[in-house]
Amino acid sequence: MSDFTWLPANQAAGQDVEAVFGSGGASKCRCQALKVPGWIWRDTTQEQRDTALLEQTACGTAGPTSGLIGYVDGEAAGWVAVEPRENYPRLWSRRQPWMRMDPELEGVWSVTCFVVRKGWRQAGLTYELAAATVEYGAQVGAHVLEGYPIEPPPGKTVIWDEASVGPVQVFLEAGYEVVASPTLRRRVVRRRLDPHP
Repeated sequence: MSDFTWLPANQAAGQDVEAVFGSGGASKCRCQALKVPGWIWRDTTQEQRDTALLEQTACGTAGPTSGLIGYVDGEAAGWVAVEPRENYPRLWSRRQPWMRMDPELEGVWSVTCFVVRKGWRQAGLTYELAAATVEYGAQVGAHVLEGYPIEPPPGKTVIWDEASVGPVQVFLEAGYEVVASPTLRRRVVRRRLDPHP
């Protein structure tokens, strides 16, 4: 990988966020699938999702923000969503077995989505972004980082709308551990940043 750097999105330029989200499925979802309590495509409009991402990233402000922008040789190339777990209402409004785990656990920050801009895919950028969540989590005082990747059975692949949560291996390389396998495909991974969370 060429020179990789990252910034919290509030410290990035708005046009950098737009460059990453400007095409593909990310342009429609705008990282809102777990931010709305209802069904994203039924209960929100594109304009609402566009506005929500703009507000949540809080570019040009002191924050807080909803994720990190990754740069390759100074050009915005990727995104990873990471913020306190309680900021994801859909994690709490649904009763699937991989959601609502250990609700009493404090200081949990969820890593819910990766976006890699066309032109930088298949270059290991997702690994860099996952590693950045660990550094960022330590900076903001997170106790535990938690992700929800899909691990397909042998011989199977993830479908397009599952890939955004990141492969299990990406998290493992960043020091996360699988703590639960609540369904055939879903894994819950955690990286503890505080020895006494």
